[in-house]
Amino acid sequence: MTVILRVENVRKTFGGVVANNDVSLDVQAGSITGLIGPNGSGKTTLFNSIVGFHPIDGGEIWFGEKKLSHRLTPEIARMGLLRTFQQTRIFGNMNCVRNMQIATPHANDSFRTMFSRFPKAVTEKAEHLLEFVGLYSKRNLLAGDLSFGQQKLLEFAMALMNEPKMLLLDEPTAGINPTLINGLIDRLRRAREEFGITLFVIEHNMRVIMNLAEQIFCLAYGELLAEGPPEQIQNNQRVIDAYLGAG
Repeated sequence: MTVILRVENVRKTFGGVVANNDVSLDVQAGSITGLIGPNGSGKTTLFNSIVGFHPIDGGEIWFGEKKLSHRLTPEIARMGLLRTFQQTRIFGNMNCVRNMQIATPHANDSFRTMFSRFPKAVTEKAEHLLEFVGLYSKRNLLAGDLSFGQQKLLEFAMALMNEPKMLLLDEPTAGINPTLINGLIDRLRRAREEFGITLFVIEHNMRVIMNLAEQIFCLAYGELLAEGPPEQIQNNQRVIDAYLGAG
């Protein structure tokens, strides 16, 4: 398989705190890969480094054949590498279709586009993706009136508007009603199959990540603790100890 994302000896510090300490990992193109670890293990910091939210202090990150270090987040996004967040980033006072429209590449180059008319093709694409995530019937509702789980589905659909090659998902099931989780898992799998997207997922729900991912990396204390398929990670004593606080 082809490696789409390569992290090589990445180090990130905040003052005297080492958030990522020489982390190295490869993500295969077309895969669903998991990233797990106790709170404070450096997972979100690594995601932020990958998409250019803050510069790394050492190492290198590659997306395909391109180095990401020292590139700005918008440039990385235009390369096809996007991320979602634990807390949704939507426009609550706009309806779902409008949120989708302004998520279109280059739509936010000017504040005026938030209030302009969009081509019919953009609206049709927005409505198609809202149907894909199960929100078509709510397309004219204000995004702020959706449940938290529905807002996460909307944010996922907004990311799909950009036709990413790879999507980093930060705890997609956190705060979601358990009845919506299976539907979300199904849509993540379908997005990989239908749109050819590589998914890299931070997730604390072990049932979800063991079901969803084909390969899992585990961080602890800012370092890579273990890697392997779900069954191997599930039975790794170092991983068990890290979560139980025993080692």
